[in-house]
Amino acid sequence: MQRKLDQLLKFRQLRMLDALARHQSLTRAAGTIGVTQPALTKMVRELEELLGEPLFERHARGVRPTAVGQVVTRYARRALADLHRLEEELDLAGEPGHAAVVVAGALPVAAVGIMPAVIRRVRAEHANLQVRIVEGRTETLLAQLEAGEVDLVVGRLYPPVAPDALRREALYAEPISVMARAGHPLQRLRRPTAKDLAAFDLVLPTFSQRISHDVEHFMTSGGLEAGPGTIRSTSRGFIREMVLSTDMLTVMPRMVMGGDLLRREAIVLPAPAPAFPRPAGVITNPQRGVSRAAGLFVQVVRDTLADLAGSGDFDITR
Repeated sequence: MQRKLDQLLKFRQLRMLDALARHQSLTRAAGTIGVTQPALTKMVRELEELLGEPLFERHARGVRPTAVGQVVTRYARRALADLHRLEEELDLAGEPGHAAVVVAGALPVAAVGIMPAVIRRVRAEHANLQVRIVEGRTETLLAQLEAGEVDLVVGRLYPPVAPDALRREALYAEPISVMARAGHPLQRLRRPTAKDLAAFDLVLPTFSQRISHDVEHFMTSGGLEAGPGTIRSTSRGFIREMVLSTDMLTVMPRMVMGGDLLRREAIVLPAPAPAFPRPAGVITNPQRGVSRAAGLFVQVVRDTLADLAGSGDFDITR
């Protein structure tokens, strides 16, 4: 079927698809693109007639994209991302000194671990590089990377559920560690045993199913148990406060408390559990290419990691 989409499809329709799939509400989507709800409904009907397929289905709480609607929306977002990148490239070409923009996805551990140091370096060395950080989980950020909504993703390199065309560059590790406040009673022991650690209550993360699984694996390997006084939390800020203000211990990726470790406010305790690989790094999408701004940002990530590793203050290798 020859639909001649290159001649008939309009960018306003692409924006409509993105807004409707994102909000799954006719009212909110209409407000996002600045049209009335009847006008939006008409746009949807016209696009469905053009494509010959239903794109959205109504339900009690709004609308949801059909299988075809999901496919079309994915390509719409790629086209919109390319248009946005074209605008940035034109700005760079037409105005020397104009700020370049990079949208960096960051997994939760990387967002509080490596990214603050990266941004400090960007601000000090690249005044014309503007960075927007989008924090999210793996599935969400990889979908945004494939659609061109983010330029790259920094964080844990989980094995892909299904083969994809993304490039994963391992640059560091996010090891699971036992951590405590500086000056903790266990700091006096050269190598605390599982029994020594069991004398103190734990505050454990439940940031994601994957991190929880890795923490449980680490604890099982070292003979550590969560006692009746254990607290579990989805809040990094709460866990950090409990560790720094009490004698409670935590078991989680050490980069979550990277700033506290660098400032000597927290310590990593030698643990009875063996280390196991948790590679992390940068993910890019070769099919969409890497912009000059994104390439510069990746180099800043590499330089920042090299400095951290060279300082000896923060082990990011295992």
